[in-house]
Amino acid sequence: MKQSHNNVRSLKDILPILALLFLTGCWSSHEIEEIGLSVGLALDEGKESTIDTELKQQGGGYNQTEKITMTYQIVTPQGTGSESKGGGSQQKPYLNISETGDSIHQMIREFSLRSDRPIFSPHLKVIVISEDLVRKYRLEQLVDEHLRDNEIRPSCLVFISKGLANEALESKEPGKIPAFRLIGISDNEYRTTRILPPMSLAKLGGKMDSGSSFLLQNVIPTNGEVNFSGAAVISGKTKKLLGFLNEEELEGITWITGKGKGGLVKTFDAKNQPIIYEVKTMKSKIIPHVNGNNISFDVKIESEGRLSENWKVSGESSENKFLKRAEEAAEEEVKRLVSNVGEKIQKDYQVDVAGFGTRLRIEHPKVWEKVKKDWDQTFSEVPIEYNVKLTIRDYGSSSFKN
Repeated sequence: MKQSHNNVRSLKDILPILALLFLTGCWSSHEIEEIGLSVGLALDEGKESTIDTELKQQGGGYNQTEKITMTYQIVTPQGTGSESKGGGSQQKPYLNISETGDSIHQMIREFSLRSDRPIFSPHLKVIVISEDLVRKYRLEQLVDEHLRDNEIRPSCLVFISKGLANEALESKEPGKIPAFRLIGISDNEYRTTRILPPMSLAKLGGKMDSGSSFLLQNVIPTNGEVNFSGAAVISGKTKKLLGFLNEEELEGITWITGKGKGGLVKTFDAKNQPIIYEVKTMKSKIIPHVNGNNISFDVKIESEGRLSENWKVSGESSENKFLKRAEEAAEEEVKRLVSNVGEKIQKDYQVDVAGFGTRLRIEHPKVWEKVKKDWDQTFSEVPIEYNVKLTIRDYGSSSFKN
């Protein structure tokens, strides 16, 4: 018995020592100044850089074609808040470096030949792809390496750019890191119906695997600034860019899907004075109907909000009659938005990017199995009815009575 007790005591003495073996810390860690901490990536059509041209002239470079120009945005911590000795201008807190080639992975390795800081991408925040590139190549080809790479987090967001994607990674605002700016604007989804829910790499992989058509947030870079403007329409069959929805059409999609977290509806009174309805809640229900071989949909949209602005300077602005007219005007505007974009995606693009097929699959799985192969074509011909009900619950802190 005594021997057993001694063994237990010995084991207790040894356990803390064994635990220390697992507290070794990050033995493979690197100082942040020693790595190229990438936070943004832009993909454009291939354009040979000056460095590439000079290397080829001197017999350098490697065997490749100029399919893609890849631009990484690297954080330079020493640039944040620093000022030049001459008086005042800040050094940029980021550095954009580019490489051109035909293999994403090979181009990443090429950076190691001209930089003492290897590309380090676990903190990559955004990938921006130019419209020209995604019209030419399948989206799954362009992001294949990033989906496979376990160094890149699946939460990284993906955008399409009208114009050069690398221009979305430029900023004229001192101290601003453009990749973080894109994330910040994306977070404004709760303030407007003109921003899509963020599309991460993980979600993008699922969309492409499903074979369904879908939308990606479009950005327009101009002179060091960037604007979220509508959405890119990606074909489920070809995985290429079909075209774009403008900002108003994206609003319509938001109302159809019911995924809006906030926003405004602007209407006008009889004297053409603006009346603003502010969205507080929004929900939508897509209801499929099957009658033999005929498929149709009802879309029921409901919202509650407040009268946030009214330019009417006299009369019954807070009375029930006025609120009823304001509700009806806002309902008509939402109905116009959803009808217009419904026509656009059904007749012009002939793709379902609003989730109608998903509801059919859930509620009528046997029917879905019959039509899923050519669903986009079928969708382009099905009747859709829209019903919109908006309710003004309050009109702010003032009664607006005159």
